[in-house]
Formats: sequence, C-alpha cells, structure tokens
Amino acid sequence: MDLAVGLVPVIVVVLFILSAAIKILREYERGVIFRLGRLIAAKGPGLILLIPLVDKMVRVSLRTVTMDVAPQDVITRDNVSVKVNAVIYFRVIDPRRAIVEVEDFLYATSQIAQTTLRSVLGQVDLDDLLSARDKINQQLQRIIDEHTDPWGIKVSTVEVKHVDLPQDMVRAIALQATAERERRAKIIGAEGEFQAAERLSQAAGVLASQPISVQLRYLQTMREIASDRATTTFVPIPLDIFGPLLGLLTPKAPAPASPQAQGTA
Repeated sequence: MDLAVGLVPVIVVVLFILSAAIKILREYERGVIFRLGRLIAAKGPGLILLIPLVDKMVRVSLRTVTMDVAPQDVITRDNVSVKVNAVIYFRVIDPRRAIVEVEDFLYATSQIAQTTLRSVLGQVDLDDLLSARDKINQQLQRIIDEHTDPWGIKVSTVEVKHVDLPQDMVRAIALQATAERERRAKIIGAEGEFQAAERLSQAAGVLASQPISVQLRYLQTMREIASDRATTTFVPIPLDIFGPLLGLLTPKAPAPASPQAQGTA
C-alpha cells in the first residue's frame, strides 16, 4: 500500500514529462521549435518529440485565413466621402518567419490591409470604385502581399465587399442613370425616324419611276379598307383621269397681239 502511494508522484511526473515531450501536429499544422530561446526548426505534421523544460513549440496553421477588414472612411480623388469594407484571404507559407519576424501576424496583416485600403481608394474616382472593382482588387492584393511577404505570409485575394455612399450621392447617381437612359431612348428614336425617312424616300423614288406601282398600291389600300368593318368606303381614283377635265376648266390666258396688228391700230 505504501509502495502504491509512493508511485503516484512518480507516475504524475512521468505523465507530465511525456505530455511535454510528445506533440502531435495535424496535416495543416507546423510546429516552430525554440530550444533555450533559439530557433531550431519548423517540424510537422505527425509526431514531434521535444526535450521537456528545454524546447518550446509554437503551433502555426497553414490553412487559408479569411479576415474581414473593418469599414474604413475613405475620401476618393473626386472628394466623395464613402465607407468601404473588404475581405482578405491569406495563408502562412513560412512558419518560421511568421513567428520570428512579426509579433502577431494576424493583427499585423489586418492593420496593413486597413491602411492600404484607405491609401489606394483615396487615389481613385468614385466611378472607378463602382465600376473597375476587379482592377482595384488586384492592386490591393499586390500591395498588401508586398508588405506581408517578409513575414512569410501570402495574400491570395482581396475583395472590396461593400461601398456605402451618402444619400445625396445615391440620389445624384440615380438621376444621372435616368438621364442617361432618356438620352439613349431619344437617340434610338431619332435613329429610327431617320431610317424610316430614308425608306420612305426610296419608296417614293420607286413609285415615281414606276407609275403602275401606284395603281397596285391603290388596289392594296382598297383591299385593306374592305377587310375592315368600317361603314365608310374610300375609293381611290388616279388623278390622271381628271387631267383633261382640269385642262378644260382652267381659263386660258389671251394670246398677245402681233406687231402688225398693233401698227394697223
């Protein structure tokens, strides 16, 4: 009994040593090992053996981290105040530098993303911010990745999520869009009228060169009128029929007197 009681502290010490000496890392984890404060290596995944009270291990995840960038108040190049937020995707590619070169790589990446977001968006116009989103995202990704590369961090994607505009600017953009739609409608209507006038001019030329086509047009018009249920019937009559009659009804001007008749008088 006394022997069992005496073995309890020994078992506790052994378990403590084993828990401190044996570490298991997952596939996406790496362990940065320091021995007496000196960087030794980055090991993993799998079973890692450490020297108790001598080695210290810091776990680092290699998975892609999705981080929301807090909304930032930005004044664009055309002096429009907007509030913009974004999302950044990055991962650790060098665990040793991520632990040694920066105190907290998550906090540092968040801060550099916020400052870069304000700096880049302050150099673009509002129209580019709303329409050229892909170009701005690529520029943000390139700049942030350059700053985080010494920390062993790779920024893969930066996306501007939402642009919060002032209410007066929203109304101005809506009015601009309405005016643009009206302008396009007027241009399309004018273009249609121009094409219709050209077609009518061509049709008039054909009818003038081919008089028989006018008669055919008369017949087609009569057929269209007859198919309607209207009580009034129009019968088109060519004006050529009334040509001789109009000539008889028109008074003729008296012929001028000859010079001989004037001399006799």
